[in-house]
Order: sequence, then structure tokens, then C-alpha cells
Amino acid sequence: MVKLDILFDKLRFEEKALYNTATKKGLDVRLVDSRNIIITTDDLKSDHRDFSDIILQRSISHFRGQFLTYSLELCGYNVLNDSKIGEVCGNKLLTSLILEKNNIPTPKSFFSFNSDSAFDFIDSVDFNKNPVVFKPVIGSWGRGVFPIRNKETGKIIIEMRQESTSPFSNIFYFQELIHRPPRDIRCIVVGDHLVAAVYRYSSEDEWRTNVAKGGKAEFIKVTNELEDLALKAASVVGKGILGIDMMEDKDRGLMVHEINNTVEFRGASLATGIDVADMIIEYAKNNKKN
Repeated sequence: MVKLDILFDKLRFEEKALYNTATKKGLDVRLVDSRNIIITTDDLKSDHRDFSDIILQRSISHFRGQFLTYSLELCGYNVLNDSKIGEVCGNKLLTSLILEKNNIPTPKSFFSFNSDSAFDFIDSVDFNKNPVVFKPVIGSWGRGVFPIRNKETGKIIIEMRQESTSPFSNIFYFQELIHRPPRDIRCIVVGDHLVAAVYRYSSEDEWRTNVAKGGKAEFIKVTNELEDLALKAASVVGKGILGIDMMEDKDRGLMVHEINNTVEFRGASLATGIDVADMIIEYAKNNKKN
């Protein structure tokens, strides 16, 4: 019997759906709260196996999930997604650089590494022609993301960051504001397959399209262009279970702006009728190491 552990730090629709699906398929499955796991250096040498054949990493906290994955991999466990994928997808700066380096259409992004150079950048922007978005390098659900349409707003955001004690407070990530419809596109890629895609529309009085911010998902017809771009974007970060987020630029067409490592799929499942959880569990089963 295939044994599966689903690691979580907040039990959402997705983790429950994955657990129920695995149970129905006859897998020996556990939900494991990653906040309670203790790993020691002795685990590197032990023949005793505390975890299962396959581990699905579903922790929301980037750092908790990433360091736990590092530890489990070094102890010999098979973790999906692996730490290399998590390292790239959990870091928006790194994701943007890798997408651009691999010639995948992506918004132009700007990086600054202290507040003085961030102020200089804001002073250099012609906001009448090229407004930008500020994003935290690490983060999800649209938290801490601000559109900057004038110098005053940009400088206020930088000043707010100066008050933060976070080690990331001196890393500034700006991205061009794409001229798009009031929606983006979420593609869910599992292994080599695009399994579902939806439009995500922003809610009233909200420009961000995140379902966590009240956005809604709607069925989209998958074109060859959409599928090819989603699979190409997934391939440059590594094969796994990924959420590829795109925007439709009015002049340049589809552009990939983010890739998610612990992708949420409730909206996509409800909008399309596709059992995404089933496809993820099947992929996990087929990736069991001997």
C-alpha cells in the first residue's frame, strides 16, 4: 500500500480534498501539522522511518515549508514539491529573473537593495506612462502588494518599509503595472500536464484578483498558446504541482507574473468541474521512489 503524508500548517479546502481523495483511492494517508514536527541530526543516519513513501508539502509559511523540505530531503524522503522548486517559486525576485532568463514573457521588474536606491528608482519613473506595482519578495494572497501610480505613494511605501525590522525590508521589488482586463489567469500544472485553467476576476473595489481577496474564478477555454506557455513556465522551475499565474497585456499578449509552489485549487475545481485533487494524488502515487 502506498503511504502518503500531507504536511500543512493551516487546514484548508485543498488539504482536506487531497486527504479525502487519497483515502478513497486506498492510500495510507496522514495529515501532519508541520508546526509540530521535530527533526534531529540523528534522523540523517537512522533506518527508522517516521514519514511516508511520499510527502506532499502544503505548508503556507514559505520559510517553514522550505526549511522542513530541506531537512526531509537530506533524511532521504521524497517531497513534492522539492526544495529547488520551493526556493524559486517562494521568491518573486528569483522567479522573475528565471522567467526572463528563459525567454518566457513576463512583466519588466526592478530590484533595489536599500531605501536610498529605492527612492532613486521612484524618482526616475514616469508614472503618467509607466506606473508600477510594489510586491514583497516573499508572500502570498496579494498581501503587501500595492499599485504605485505617483511618486508620493511610492515614497510612502518605502518609508513604511524603513520602519520594519524584517531582514527583507531593504529588498524592494517593483514590477510594471500591466494594462490588462480586470482579471488574470490561473493555470494548474501537474507534472507535464495543464490540468485546469480559470480566469480570476477581482471583486468590487479591489484590483487584485486573488480569490483570498474576494475574487471569483470562471471557466476559460484552454488554447494551444495558453497551454504551451503554462508548461514552458513550469518546466523552468522544475516538474511538480504548480500554479502558473498570467496576465493579458493589451499589446504583448499573455505574460507570466508569478508561479505558486503550494497552489490553491478550490476556485479552479468549482469553476471547471475538474477534480484537481484526484490528479495531484495520481501524480504523487506515480512519483513514489523505489
